[in-house]
Amino acid sequence: METLPQIRAKNSYILLLSFLLITVLSSSISATSPLSQSDQGTEQHATSPEQDKSHVHEVHCSRERSRAAWKVIEEYLLPFVEKEKYELPRQCRLHPSNDIFRDQEEHKIHLDVNEWRCGYCKKSFRAEKFLDQHFDNRHSNLLDVDHSKCLADVCGALHCDLVMEFKSKKTKCNPAAAARNRHLCEGLADKCFPANQDPSATRLHELFLRQFCDAHTCSGGRKPFSRGGKKHTNRFYLAASVLTLMLLPLFYLIVYLYQREMKRGTQELKRITKVGRKAKPS
Repeated sequence: METLPQIRAKNSYILLLSFLLITVLSSSISATSPLSQSDQGTEQHATSPEQDKSHVHEVHCSRERSRAAWKVIEEYLLPFVEKEKYELPRQCRLHPSNDIFRDQEEHKIHLDVNEWRCGYCKKSFRAEKFLDQHFDNRHSNLLDVDHSKCLADVCGALHCDLVMEFKSKKTKCNPAAAARNRHLCEGLADKCFPANQDPSATRLHELFLRQFCDAHTCSGGRKPFSRGGKKHTNRFYLAASVLTLMLLPLFYLIVYLYQREMKRGTQELKRITKVGRKAKPS
């Protein structure tokens, strides 16, 4: 039979082993976490600031406004282009190859709300803005630095301010700016959809004028994107439908079990009633 000191020593040994095991597991989890502290939006683990500067190419183009311009193109123009089975000419400034950031944007992997991954080196970040900084610091050498390929330059014609997340307060309409944007817009229509080239180009030329150019006026009139855009599935409706399909079998199972228990209770009550009933005198 073990003595009290032996039992205490045995318990101390078990506690020590448990502590070591927990420590090892915690270290391994933190080491394999996809969002470790070194990847939460900083680049200190990769290179020093001085080393980063050697990789940076000076780009005079707004990534945010270029992204907004592409969002407008994808939402309010490409659905009509695809419907007409029309190919944008490469000299058109709206062609994907004329967006300096297009390749980097296509190498963004959005895994979760707070997890973005670089498609080049597979590093993970908590937010898109940190991934943008990573692209600027580590992969700017992959950009085709060409000032004629800044999609942000056509933002005025495409009404980018309407789709940007942080819109500035509405200011008084400037007739000179509206006229300048309309001229740029009409130039895009002529270059991308040459009138009388073929029926598809003619229809898209007219649509582009109605969709974007007619709204460049200070007299009211048409609103931007009057022809509509890409149709989206209602996410709330989709989520509610999936949840309903998942919960429906559970609901029927609960009802079935409830009814079975009710029947069983009724049968037991009848048995008790028959047993407790007194026999009638003859």
